[in-house]
Parts: sequence; C-alpha cells; structure tokens
Amino acid sequence: MPAFAGMTAVEEAMFNLADLERAHAIVGRAVPPTAAYAWPLLAERLGTAVVVKHENHTPIGAFKVRGGLVYVDRLKRERPGTAGIISATRGNHGQSLAFAAARYSLPLTIYVPHGNSTGKNRAMKAFGANLIEYGEDFQAAREEAARHASRDGLEMVPSFHPDLMLGVATYALELLRAAPDLDVLYVPIGQGSGVCGCILARDLLALRTEIVGVQSSEAPSYALSFAAGKVVSTNSSNTLADGMATRVPDADALAIIRKGASRIVLVTDDEVGAAVRAYWSDTHNLAEGAGAASLAAALQEKSKLRGRRVGLILSGGNIDFDLFRRWVMDDQGSMSSSGSAGRSSAPQPVSSLQASVVGGCPPSRA
Repeated sequence: MPAFAGMTAVEEAMFNLADLERAHAIVGRAVPPTAAYAWPLLAERLGTAVVVKHENHTPIGAFKVRGGLVYVDRLKRERPGTAGIISATRGNHGQSLAFAAARYSLPLTIYVPHGNSTGKNRAMKAFGANLIEYGEDFQAAREEAARHASRDGLEMVPSFHPDLMLGVATYALELLRAAPDLDVLYVPIGQGSGVCGCILARDLLALRTEIVGVQSSEAPSYALSFAAGKVVSTNSSNTLADGMATRVPDADALAIIRKGASRIVLVTDDEVGAAVRAYWSDTHNLAEGAGAASLAAALQEKSKLRGRRVGLILSGGNIDFDLFRRWVMDDQGSMSSSGSAGRSSAPQPVSSLQASVVGGCPPSRA
C-alpha cells in the first residue's frame, strides 16, 4: 500500500487542494455531490465491505461531466474570444463537453468513430453537439478532429488535460473526504483522467488508500505502458467496454499512474459483462462496461480483499440497449445463480458518508 511521500513534479504542475476546492464549487453549480453507498449484496458477493461511488447519477450519466464544466469555465474566463471547441470521443467525454458548452453557449463539434454507441451519439446531439462520424476507432477520429481544429481555428480539447483531471478529481474529493478509511480503490482507465484525479486527490488529502487501475484485456495500452515504464501503443482496442478502448496512452497520465497506482488489473469483456449483471441484480443500477470494470477487477482479486474496505467507482451508466440485453437480459441464469434472489438489496449509507449521500441522487431502481 503506497504511503504519502510528497508530490511529483508532474503532480505539482497540475493543481493543489485550493484549486480542487474551487473546481468542486464550479462543478457544484450544475452537479450535486453523487451518492456513495454500501450495498449489502455486493459486500456478500465480494466477501468484504464495499462502497460504490455512483458517478452514473450525474446529469450525463457519467463522471466526465465534471471535467467538461471546469475546462469550459476556465476557457470562457481566460479565452473568451474562442470561436468554438472540437474533440473526439467514444461518448462520455463528448457528452461532458456538450453539457458544458450548452451551459456556456459555446459551439462544439465532436468526432466519433463509425459504429460508436448510438445512445451516446444521440445524447451528444441532444445536448447540442455537431457530431461527425469518422474512422474505425477512437484514435482515427481523434487525428481527424485535430486536422479539423487546425483548419477552422477551433480549440482542440484533448481527452486528457489538467483542467479535465481537476474537474473529475472532485468526485474523488467527495468520496475520500467522506470515506478516508478505504483500504483500496478500483478505478477504470480510459485516457486516465479519472484514475489520475483519484491519485492526486488522495495525495492532497495525505491518505494511504491503495489505488488500482483497471483496463480491458482487449485494450491494454496503459497496463503495457505501466509495466514497460514508457508509453506503449497497441494496434487495436476491440473491447465492448468502449470507455476503456484506448490505443495510445497519454504520457503525463502515465507518469502520474506509475507514481501513484499500485498496479493495473486487466479484465475480459466476459468479466465486465458479469459485473454489469451483478450491479443490476445486487443494486438495480445500470452500469456501462467501463463503469462495471472496477467491480470486475475486485471480483477477480476477491481472494486478496478479505478484511479490507473496498471502494468501487461506478463511472457511468451509458450502455446501449442491445449490449445491455446481451450482457444482462440474455443471461438471466447468471443473475439468479448468484444467490441474491429474494434478499434485500437496499443500500446502507456508510456512517462516514453522510455529506456525500445527502447531496447525491437516490439509487436507480428497475
């Protein structure tokens, strides 16, 4: 378990605790604190105490709304003449920017790869984004978005940026202030803003919580880079958990992860699907693939967790119906065989989580 041993130069260049408090106030004008619950059936399934941070309860159904609000707030204050912003996404990053851009009356263009989640595409358009499909994967869409930005004089918003990380770190501030006694926290990794935000918030609060990153075994770029000590790209990212479909890691994110995370766990799409089913059956919450990845990793490491207090980031709930049906509705046997049928799934507010629960949304019910 890592001890607090001071901030790295990369970390110090990002933000301090006062910055994080100000970002929390910016986010709070649009997004109330999300709930954190101790679900008894999940505890039974894992064999230990577990707390779930419900970022699936934000206005876009995912944690990234926080980053978009902080990024656009600074842009409007410091670069008010910006003609518009542009980015690439598999969904939640784009929804975050669309939500923030609409609040600040800022034009937004979003690139997505062909075959992207239809539900996320519809949501981005509904928030007002000009959506363009291009390429076979996220990396191709990102490269085309950069060319478009250069051609039309738009500000290119990367998937990893200090302001985005500062914004999403506000969920970690909420959770770790409310539950400073967590022994281990599992966090999914896409481009890295979420796990880096958790690492920085933990270090700023001088806590000893072990942070474990989670990636798809079909998109292991950060895990490979973590092991190699340098950025390692992959040729494909063919995972159904689209929020983790990253081929090219961000070097700054990798530096923070290598300093502050204990390891990166790889989970298969089947393990993610089982975790989506578990969330549905044990908590009646909808989790997208990346949102269920932390639970998938904890279940994989169940034998190591007995007696430890576990935190899980349910990072989003934006799953297409066809994939939900494949992972949940077509596998009712797996749900009933978990042994949870007939027992109460009502969450227990964690004794130290009152501030988080009071401001959060109630659990989503079927």
